Amino acid sequence: MPSNEQRRQAAKRKLERQMQRRAEQAKRRRVITIGATIVVVIAIVVGVFYFSRSDGESQPAAQQPPQPEVTIPTELAPPPARPAPLADPVSCTYRPDGQPSKPVQPPAGGEVSSKGTVQATIETNEGAIPLTLDRSLAPCTVNSFVHLAQQSFYDGTDCHRISTEGLQMLQCGDPTGQGTGGPGYAFDDETFPELQYGRGYLAMANSGPNTNGSQFFMVFGDAPLPPNYTVFGTIAPEGLKVVDDVARAGHDNAFASAGGGHPNKKVTFTKVTVQA
Repeated sequence: MPSNEQRRQAAKRKLERQMQRRAEQAKRRRVITIGATIVVVIAIVVGVFYFSRSDGESQPAAQQPPQPEVTIPTELAPPPARPAPLADPVSCTYRPDGQPSKPVQPPAGGEVSSKGTVQATIETNEGAIPLTLDRSLAPCTVNSFVHLAQQSFYDGTDCHRISTEGLQMLQCGDPTGQGTGGPGYAFDDETFPELQYGRGYLAMANSGPNTNGSQFFMVFGDAPLPPNYTVFGTIAPEGLKVVDDVARAGHDNAFASAGGGHPNKKVTFTKVTVQA
């Protein structure tokens, strides 16, 4: 009959064997887990390699669906006009609004004339776009545009958005090219309830009431908009031909929720000059 010491030794050996088996089982489980991870990683790498090769060599590059042909009206809209003239002069205020996207000083506030027009020209890589800025429509807006042009704020910037269906316009004036930039100041709308938009109009873009900055849009066709966007001038027919060519080239649909996208034919302002 085994003694107590023998029983203790036997129990110890049994425990050691159990611990060894458990350690080996745990080791096998760890190896399996790591092995499975390696298999998954290899599969991912192989898959990426395969699809990269397929996209780059065997399969044609993904293309956007063809856009419908752009239909552009040929007749200019009647020249915009206020139903009643503004006082002369008017008082303009330019409020701080974030950081400017490009170094620029805000215009001096105070009294501004609401009489007369200003001739301006946007020189672009696609051709010149002559403008007539009308103080009788929006004196504070014209004052801001002239001020920014004289400080070369618009030079070297790209038009970041074009819409060719429903609303037909080319939007420009943001040095960042993302649609979020501005001059670091804002000023009030200069709209009126009777305001309608049409081919040849130059108007301010905004992000809500009284948030005008540097971004503007050039209407080359239909524009069924509410009268919430300040019209401050018109585009010459030769300038509209430039915009029409850009519109016919289409866009990348990057702004699908808002309408339109980046122009497929890039438009860069090389120089904006005014004859104030």
